[in-house]
Amino acid sequence: MLDKRIDLLKEEVFEANMELVKQGLVIYTWGNVSAIDRESGLVVIKPSGVSYEEMSAGDMVVLDLDGNIVQGTKRPSSDTKTHLVLYKAFDTIQSVVHTHSEWATCWAQAGTGIPCYGTTHADYFYGQVICTRELTDIEIEQDYEYNTGLVMIETLQQNNLNPLELPGMLVSNHGPFSWGTTPKDAVHNAKVLDEVAKMAYRTEIISNRIKPIKETLLNKHYLRKHGKNAYYGQ
Repeated sequence: MLDKRIDLLKEEVFEANMELVKQGLVIYTWGNVSAIDRESGLVVIKPSGVSYEEMSAGDMVVLDLDGNIVQGTKRPSSDTKTHLVLYKAFDTIQSVVHTHSEWATCWAQAGTGIPCYGTTHADYFYGQVICTRELTDIEIEQDYEYNTGLVMIETLQQNNLNPLELPGMLVSNHGPFSWGTTPKDAVHNAKVLDEVAKMAYRTEIISNRIKPIKETLLNKHYLRKHGKNAYYGQ
């Protein structure tokens, strides 16, 4: 039963990685998707530096939460430790995506969060998409990928945020990470994150007097799609 679940998860993770290409969120070998089987604690992730054109579901690497390879002949993504830290910290996260998508990365490089200016943003993110602080020299030099995960956890905790209410974040000077309840959901959130980043940039070009969306409208749009009283969809 476990082998069958992991095989299915490898296929899901592979398809999610390929969806990054279809959605224009990655080029070359940039970006990665992972997912976790919570029952076994095993994680499936894209191999490091393998082009999307050459990749197959069989190339996905299976790891335990300590990063030990359980299945696979290739090295896992260089961002593996970041993914594992997030899975350990938040049991509601089932899949993690990292890209260097064009619009969201611009905001990350500026070290600036993406304000919520409208209802498109509010449908997915319960307020500003936050950007982390810069990593210190020591954090960069000593276990960089692990500390990248820690700074995201720190940012969520300091702002008292539920990761499923803010299913994406910017790492300062680096790029966006997103997550979700399935690989498909996490990629969906990554695409929306890049789109709202583009919309916010263009909104600020149109008007330098724009203010974030009113809290009443933010609540209406987010909560009609999420939470116990949601009524959007079938």
